[in-house]
Amino acid sequence: MKYQVIRNEKYDYAGQSYNSLYPNLHKYPATMLPQIGVDILKEFKATKGVLLDPYCGSGSSFASGLEYGMTEMRGFDINPLAILISKVKFTKVNIKDLQETKLTIRNNIFEFLKKESNLERLEFPNVTNMDFWFSKNVSANLAIIRYFVYSIENKNIRNFFLLPFSETVRDCSYTRNNEFKLFKMKQEDVLLFNPNVIGIYFKKLEETITLYENFYYPKITNNVYVEYSKFKPKQNSFDVVLTSPPYGDSRTTVAYGQFSTLSNEWLGIDYARKIDGMLMGGAKNKENLKTGIIADYISQISKANEKRALEVSAFYNDLENSIKQVADSIKQGGKSVYVVGNRTVKNIQLPTDQFIAEKFEENGFRHLITYKRLLSNKSMPSRNSPTNESGKTANTMLFEYIVVCEKCFGKGN
Repeated sequence: MKYQVIRNEKYDYAGQSYNSLYPNLHKYPATMLPQIGVDILKEFKATKGVLLDPYCGSGSSFASGLEYGMTEMRGFDINPLAILISKVKFTKVNIKDLQETKLTIRNNIFEFLKKESNLERLEFPNVTNMDFWFSKNVSANLAIIRYFVYSIENKNIRNFFLLPFSETVRDCSYTRNNEFKLFKMKQEDVLLFNPNVIGIYFKKLEETITLYENFYYPKITNNVYVEYSKFKPKQNSFDVVLTSPPYGDSRTTVAYGQFSTLSNEWLGIDYARKIDGMLMGGAKNKENLKTGIIADYISQISKANEKRALEVSAFYNDLENSIKQVADSIKQGGKSVYVVGNRTVKNIQLPTDQFIAEKFEENGFRHLITYKRLLSNKSMPSRNSPTNESGKTANTMLFEYIVVCEKCFGKGN
């Protein structure tokens, strides 16, 4: 069965970016435009009740829900950095307290630096190959900032100060900052790289406070709850699901775990380098999926490369299981909105939008519409190597799909 897809230029948002509505307080890969959520919720007259994002990332769906007027929003993610970003964006913190804490920390750091022996009592986190990614001077200065940020007693204020710290970690490392995966800059660039770590941190902190004060603080109602865990289903509890799930396994599509690795390690997460394997499609399948819309496509991939076919099967198996849980958690008459891309593997484009519509219909939903929008404003690689052969590249996704379904019957009803 082919589910209806309509090309809708309204949802292209030509000339707009994420920052057009809610500026990002921290970089994060493949973030959904909040404008999409706001307009789709309005168009389908979603109930202004409880919104769920089962893979919330940096919280774009919450920005949409906040703008639309949702009374409560809940999100889940297993990337600690993603949860930190979401919490900081949508937790109300007194601006005066932020400014006072900033001054206190600045003074404490400059006093600390006056005595060289203070450096001997610094604790460094367990960062894999620390000297490969950071100079000794950068590591020491990051450790100083980290020490004083973790001394902040108020947890919400501490989280706020950790956000620009995370960005400083990335910007002061030897990584190529225009990449989401972990690639080291060229050796000649390493030799010339000597960032002013403390200066960069306080500049980022001031920028974060300003954006938070002007765009988030006036609208936050403390009705957003994010959990650092996999989605916990709760039968018939949510009026709307608004989400942009991963487009494929993290290892071969958007590398959320790799992007977050150095930040997570500096934040004390000891399994930071295992996160990509914990995400959707991270565990391998022993056999290929053989039923439903996706089966023929996986069969074609299998002819080219059986290993890749099993990896793709693992992703869709995880996505199907997640959809079952999400579907069971939505109230009668509730809407599900999934914003997805149809990735290409071995030169075969996978119809993830059709798969999602199919799986929701199998779980008591009716497919309402799928809109096709131009993907012109999401931070993703523009080309990839589908064959892994040197010099052979292909365009990655050019379009995104907004899949809208409605619950008409199901378990527990």
